Amino acid sequence: MRKSFDGLCGLISSGMNRQSISGEVFVFLNRSRTHMKLLHWEKGGFVLYYKRLESGTFVAPHVKNGELSWSDLVLMVEGIQVVKSIQKRRFSLT
Repeated sequence: MRKSFDGLCGLISSGMNRQSISGEVFVFLNRSRTHMKLLHWEKGGFVLYYKRLESGTFVAPHVKNGELSWSDLVLMVEGIQVVKSIQKRRFSLT
């Protein structure tokens, strides 16, 4: 997954029909599920979190309508310091 802010925003708007500046947290996994990016809009700009596993793969929980609960997201990204200010009711998984 070599997409930057602009590439990920394009996926959100064209592939998911959502607004990247909505305040939601968008989760992107590469095909082998060894790399994860989280994109979030805060006041003044985007924040991009990135995590790469040294071994194993990310296990995505069962997703309903493309949305994760906060607790599922926290378990999935364990080890990334995600502040409470981005706790939203919906998370998109692609």
